[in-house]
Amino acid sequence: MMTKPGMTVSRWIDGVLTPNDLVDQGPNLRAQIFWGHAPNSQTRGLDMKKAMDKLDLLVVIDPYPSATAAMAAMPGDAKDLNPQRAVYLLPATTQFETSGSVTASNRSLQWREKVVEPMFESRTDHMIMTQLADKLGFGKEFVKNYTMVPGKGGMQEPETESILREINRGVWTIGYTGQSPERLKAHMRNMHVFDVKTLRARGGIDAETGYKLDGEYFGLPWPCYGTPELRHPGTANLYDTSLNVMQGGGNFRANFGVERDGQSLLAADGSASKGADIQTGYPEFDSTLLKKLGWWDELTDAEKKAADGKNWKTDSSGGIIRVAMKNHGCHPFGNARARAVVWNFPDPIPQHREPLYSTRPDLVVKYPTYDDKKVFWRLPTLYKTVQQQNIDIVRKFPLILTSGRLVEYEGGGDETRSNPWLAELQQFAFVQVHPAVANDRNIREGDDVWVSTPTGARIRVRARVTEAVDRATVFIPFHFAGHWQGKDLRQFYPEGAAPIVLGEAVNTATTYGYDAVTMMQESKTTVCQLERA
Repeated sequence: MMTKPGMTVSRWIDGVLTPNDLVDQGPNLRAQIFWGHAPNSQTRGLDMKKAMDKLDLLVVIDPYPSATAAMAAMPGDAKDLNPQRAVYLLPATTQFETSGSVTASNRSLQWREKVVEPMFESRTDHMIMTQLADKLGFGKEFVKNYTMVPGKGGMQEPETESILREINRGVWTIGYTGQSPERLKAHMRNMHVFDVKTLRARGGIDAETGYKLDGEYFGLPWPCYGTPELRHPGTANLYDTSLNVMQGGGNFRANFGVERDGQSLLAADGSASKGADIQTGYPEFDSTLLKKLGWWDELTDAEKKAADGKNWKTDSSGGIIRVAMKNHGCHPFGNARARAVVWNFPDPIPQHREPLYSTRPDLVVKYPTYDDKKVFWRLPTLYKTVQQQNIDIVRKFPLILTSGRLVEYEGGGDETRSNPWLAELQQFAFVQVHPAVANDRNIREGDDVWVSTPTGARIRVRARVTEAVDRATVFIPFHFAGHWQGKDLRQFYPEGAAPIVLGEAVNTATTYGYDAVTMMQESKTTVCQLERA
């Protein structure tokens, strides 16, 4: 089992429900831990409820109980319920009750400081991880690189600075190595020296360390290559050849070799980052390439010992990266062409394939999906079987259902829907429907409507009549939970823990479908019907 890839989070329900002779492992999944994860952000809600009921063990770790707790407590089909199932709710701390690094969506990091001590029975994520590792028998190995500090209730937990330093030592390949705790803390102390538009520091010396900040990007946005001592400034924009690599510049990565079918995969002459000593394409750096270029002796003796026989991703000294970037302005991952033909994807050149559930049977014939396949995540994945079984689904479900985000809420929404100021801004779950579609169904703005899908689900939401969607499409945001096919689940939350705003989860009603490469769920395209409630 150690050599087999696991299941993606989107497929865990199939790890429970799929007949065992079709699953590439021993028994079906029997335990599940929801750790900071909202079940209503995953598709196929009806199947998920069945899978939850069949488990031996379900654990929810979260500052808020999340919809998982209510779904687990809600009565399900008696034939699905495992009478021996145990459900545990473990309270984790919020961001205000611990310290550590966090990464924003623009790839910048910040160091956050603890505001208050962990409240009630909550524990930090890293304390929970440590205790779980102890129970599973590898606790000493888990914390061997950490400084341990006092935690909740006199217990020991890893120091968060130690955790980030271990990450820095272990992920050379994606450039999460330069953002040490010391550098991030210096940025936080000197936020005033960073330009709000370019993100770059304009001068500035950290009074505590004497560290010069000039030219660095705020938060050292990853990739930030090499050791912290290299002082790579972070990468504000990927693949920017107008800058030197030591100013955050870069080029396309040589990740697929140097040649395919007789064609060079490396960049053409003259296509290189500004100031690079090699102004043409080159492969990723390793000890052999450094020796051929005559750059090997630029390593220290200690670096030579660590780097010999290694490449830039496996050289734990960071010496290969230092010589390539700082001394010669070259990117350690090489300089290649953009890969427009992705030969290891099912469709090397993107082509349209009609969704499994489509309102256009003519397009299903013209643009069919993939054959069923057993991909490398232990599970069979159905494509043509589902599509052909539903080729005439438009007769019962003539509208396209898509889902997405709102600015007011985040993820499954349990935390943000518990915030009174955000709850005031978005007070109910809704479906956006075009005026013509609404008029044909005698639906007016503010009416409750039933949205039904081929899974057999029927969810009750409020109508927003708007031309933000076209006549073929309706839209429902996915941040809501706490209602289940018209029923209020407030009674199934722990006392006092239900969010202020509850509503139907669109993913209670979404259907089967997975990306052939990533196994990412199909949350954007299925079919539905609307009727006034």
